[in-house]
Amino acid sequence: MTWDFIHYGLGRWLHILSGVMWIGLLYYFNFVQVDALKKAAADTPPTGAGITKHVAPRALFFFRWAAVATWVMGAFILGDRFVDAFLFRERAFIPIGIGAWLGTIMFFNVWVLIWPNQKKILGIVPATDEEKNKARRVAFLASRANTMLSMPMIFFMVASGGVFRTAMFGA
Repeated sequence: MTWDFIHYGLGRWLHILSGVMWIGLLYYFNFVQVDALKKAAADTPPTGAGITKHVAPRALFFFRWAAVATWVMGAFILGDRFVDAFLFRERAFIPIGIGAWLGTIMFFNVWVLIWPNQKKILGIVPATDEEKNKARRVAFLASRANTMLSMPMIFFMVASGGVFRTAMFGA
């Protein structure tokens, strides 16, 4: 097994696999869970406890660690061209650089905005009702921002393939 296969073959496979999990869970939260919890809260008595107690914490675990794996594997694939991509040093790095920046912003949102606020919302850390309401808004906005950024991020991740390979390995 050659280093190129591990680096670009296995690395890309793991990057895509973890990215699918990350974005899939992002879409689950935004398109399924948010609406389901609204409807569950309207039930008499409210029936959303199963989601908030059992499903959401587990889904958030995979969500945040899939974000880590996706970002780390993307950086691994870029290797010594990581800084070139982030700083757009060559024309070939513009698509992957844009994708990398979008992914980095999304990664930041997960770990700095969404997860700390979800811990308050789910009662993992103590919070007053006022803090929980603020946390809901921040987590909601960061999650929706990630949903909007996910489509161009995926586009630029995929669009960079041929041009990036040429820059890395020559014609």
